[in-house]
Amino acid sequence: MLSSSMPHSTRAKEAPSKRAVLPTGTVTFLFSDIEGSTERWETHHDAMKAAVERHEQLLRQAISRYGGYIFKTLGDAFCSAFATAPNALNAAVDAQRALGTEDFSAVQALRVRMGLHTGYADERDADYFGPTVNRVARLMSIGHGAQVLLSDATHALVQNEAPPDTIFTDLGLHRLKDFAQPEHVWQATFNGHKCDFPPLRSLDALPNNLPIQVTSFRGREQDLQDLKPRLIEHRLITLVGAGGVGKTRLVAELGAEVLDRFPDGVWIADLAPITEPELVSSVVAKALGVSQAQMRLSDESITQSLKGRQLLLVLDNCEHVLETVAALAHAIHCHCPNVRILATSRQALGVPGEKVVRLESLAVPYKLASIDPAIALEFGAVALFADRASLVDQSFRLGGDNAPIVADICRRLDGIPLAIELAAARVNVMSVANLAHRLDERFKVLTGGSRTVLPRQKTLCALFDWSYDLLGPEERVLFNRLAIFAGSFTHDAAACVCAGDGAEQADVLDPIVSLAGKSLLVVDTSDDQERYRMLESTREYALAKLTASGERERLARRYADYFCGVAQRAEKSFGAMQLSEWLARLEPEVENLRATMDWSLVKGQEPALGACVAVALQMFWWHGGVEAEGIRWIGLARRQIDEAEQPRIAAQLRQAIALLMSRVLHS
Repeated sequence: MLSSSMPHSTRAKEAPSKRAVLPTGTVTFLFSDIEGSTERWETHHDAMKAAVERHEQLLRQAISRYGGYIFKTLGDAFCSAFATAPNALNAAVDAQRALGTEDFSAVQALRVRMGLHTGYADERDADYFGPTVNRVARLMSIGHGAQVLLSDATHALVQNEAPPDTIFTDLGLHRLKDFAQPEHVWQATFNGHKCDFPPLRSLDALPNNLPIQVTSFRGREQDLQDLKPRLIEHRLITLVGAGGVGKTRLVAELGAEVLDRFPDGVWIADLAPITEPELVSSVVAKALGVSQAQMRLSDESITQSLKGRQLLLVLDNCEHVLETVAALAHAIHCHCPNVRILATSRQALGVPGEKVVRLESLAVPYKLASIDPAIALEFGAVALFADRASLVDQSFRLGGDNAPIVADICRRLDGIPLAIELAAARVNVMSVANLAHRLDERFKVLTGGSRTVLPRQKTLCALFDWSYDLLGPEERVLFNRLAIFAGSFTHDAAACVCAGDGAEQADVLDPIVSLAGKSLLVVDTSDDQERYRMLESTREYALAKLTASGERERLARRYADYFCGVAQRAEKSFGAMQLSEWLARLEPEVENLRATMDWSLVKGQEPALGACVAVALQMFWWHGGVEAEGIRWIGLARRQIDEAEQPRIAAQLRQAIALLMSRVLHS
């Protein structure tokens, strides 16, 4: 079954037939898939294989007969394009006629739903992109098996050129997922074809309070697919992630996707605007439509009203009223077996039975001098930037000249959707090259968000202010100090560098774990020892706080002393283990060691310390394949070390640079 929210660039491409002609410009799309195919595969696997193969033959014959171009298939789903709308409708009708004459009783019937829509579409590499493609996918998704749905645009083009026995039924306006403007939907039937269908699965037809989305859903398509089965497996899920990472938009999209699974609807309770925990019950009751005049606003009363109801309750933005939300969620979870709860927060609720799902930043390309635009758009962050930039500047196009710059912007913004949207909103007044250059001032540049959003979403700085204000005093102190780490760090490193003056070494672990739980630190547990790091934008914010506290220079010196010790211990351990193991142990510290040398040598704070680090790493420069970098650091140190005053260090520098130069000359 085709997922209508899946980015079309990630679907399996269809090899074009030799006779098919690729339509361009204004195109009529015909999308189809088999209703309920997953269940049939599980219960009638062998018979389903034969049925799907026959279905594929019939679809291909009908589409080919009318000059259609199949540009993508995924499982039993077909995505095809036609130069004219009448040809697309004829193909759909012929396919449905052919399917109707087949005996699919071995799989308890096989019904195919179809959607047709006409509009302009961007074509690239034999694939289509843009709102027209997204709309036809959404249109098809609200239909039922054997149903043929047409948009108003397609209906206007075919009503006088349809097959003789075709009957069009006006199904009215329907709100489609991911689209602000509703679609006027028509149904096409013909003699002998089923014409009585249940109500469409549009947002208007099913109970919900889902917000109308005025922008398209970009970058989180795979996350959406991953979350769907988890809603079946778990009754209480908390989606955790950093501020601005896109939790709210994802759960709203998920609610729209699974709406037809919940007879009593999908209901979102937005807790962001409230300031008092006592108001949580009131907001949830209002979202659920529970009459407050007939109930006491308590957890027990809400759970009583939900008993026997089958619905999805979304508790959005819980982090500032966490304890109250946790108590309510736990009560519902214990007493309402048919209610699914999906919470969003910057940290977990911490209640029994909770499944915590962490939402990471959007995917970004590796740092490259050049990147093909089509490949760049496969990364969620770039796709989001390109989409939002085109909204504010219709002339914006992602091309070979700006794709590497956009990729760099997205990478430096850590793939955070809110930051990317704020950046993209600037392209109407600033070139992407200038925008990239100005990212060092990101908290000044990334302002001016939508007037309708919460204040904390208007600027990147306000976003971090919200999280920072929720921290306790000890957490704030440690958060500020951890910004001194340029790369990832261990608990021991944090304890040695950041302890003191209100943060004792033994007391550092709990605040670090808490900061990670609140999505302000990223945790890597892939190795024997966990490592922590800050995203670049988070670190920039924390560094500003550290500077304002007056502690930055003191922390910088302790940081440099610590990593000088790391380099010297690495030098002593060289040869005591396998080279690969030695390099693997040192590699995670390289960014911090570079920052230490930058502070010591480039900024001139402690040249002798920087020289010691550069010399201690000479085996790393040699065996790590970065001799040129080692020569640069050692050369910089030599220019700052007075041989008369520090002859031992000067001699070590001469030996180290001679060693590396010999490596370069003989390589």
